[in-house]
Amino acid sequence: MNFNLQIINFKDNKGFTLIEIVIVITILAIISTIVISNFFLWTKKTDVNNTIQEFANILRLAQNRTLSSEGDSQYGVYINTVDSPYKYILFKGTSYDTRDSSFDQVSILVKTVEFFNISLGGGNEIVFSKLSGASVQSGSVSIRSKSDTSQIKTVYIENSGTINFSSVSAPSDSSRTKDSRHVHIDYSRTINTATENITLNFDDGVVIQTFPINAYLIGDQINWLGTFSVSGSNQTVKIHTHRLNSTDTQFSVHRNGTLNNKSLKITISDDTSGNLVNYSADGKTLNGLTSTNCYSGGFDLSVNVSNCTWQ
Repeated sequence: MNFNLQIINFKDNKGFTLIEIVIVITILAIISTIVISNFFLWTKKTDVNNTIQEFANILRLAQNRTLSSEGDSQYGVYINTVDSPYKYILFKGTSYDTRDSSFDQVSILVKTVEFFNISLGGGNEIVFSKLSGASVQSGSVSIRSKSDTSQIKTVYIENSGTINFSSVSAPSDSSRTKDSRHVHIDYSRTINTATENITLNFDDGVVIQTFPINAYLIGDQINWLGTFSVSGSNQTVKIHTHRLNSTDTQFSVHRNGTLNNKSLKITISDDTSGNLVNYSADGKTLNGLTSTNCYSGGFDLSVNVSNCTWQ
């Protein structure tokens, strides 16, 4: 009797209705969409995170090679956003243009990401100092996903050489300390970049170094970095421009106090009226100064210099 009842119950089972099947399929479709969306979002984040980590590791490798004086040279990293795909190159030398290309170590970005924002004072390279591992090219480099531009990661490079994934909070302009290690100088004369040179006169003529401007033009801006031995002490200086002959020129000069201890005069060859900037041995700008600014007038300065400002 029980057996017959079981058979009857089995036959009375009508199965799933069409509405129930549709509901189940809809739920499965929603779950699949969520899973797939999260998977692709995770993939984008992973690509960006991995790439920024690899880029930071190359920066640290360049810094470590410089500090260990490998090959008795400085090392740096150059970011190439002209060629496709984007890439970055660990190079041996004081600048990318003057490097020994046989030592280039090229890293190519995966096709899903790109360099988004490069803020290194107008240039595309970071070079480290032998003495301290510091970099005069402070700033930041960002990488983002091509298909989801909200996915962005940034690495920050401090003047001290510290490499972080979070920005060190800067004090307000009114309260932060300004000094002459980093100076902006407005220059009114049109510079002939094809023929003119820039000369650095260390310690009143003990060492004089001259470089041609046309050899250090990157993206229509001057970008030069050099280290010289003056009476047995290395001096590291960077000179670059934020604007060049448009309609005037703004120079940015970095003379880090930890990397320099000699007086310095910087001159542009065709300007016979005076120097671009003068530094005392302790790093003060001798352009005539207030607590935070220097100005044109006296001290063998060019008549074309104005708005000399400590940063």
